[in-house]
Amino acid sequence: MAITKSVLPLVMLVALVSQSQLITAQFQAQTCSSSLSSLNVCAPFAVPGSSSSTTPSPECCGALQAIDHDCMCSTLRIASQIPTQCNLPPLNCGGN
Repeated sequence: MAITKSVLPLVMLVALVSQSQLITAQFQAQTCSSSLSSLNVCAPFAVPGSSSSTTPSPECCGALQAIDHDCMCSTLRIASQIPTQCNLPPLNCGGN
């Protein structure tokens, strides 16, 4: 019985830490998603044929500057894996 009493606080601590990490991850995902949606102002520059602009707008630059580096890198890394996950050939974005 003494072992059970000493293990219970440890189990509760592990559960609490796990729950805290899950809440933090969910918050970070929401923050990242919100930041990425702010990049819509970059569409005229980023989407081929949508504008003749050769430089991004100040609003686009500001939105890009506000995005967390890890958020942007994770998003690009995940996006590059989507074709393979859909059983499609990987994207080839060479200089063409």
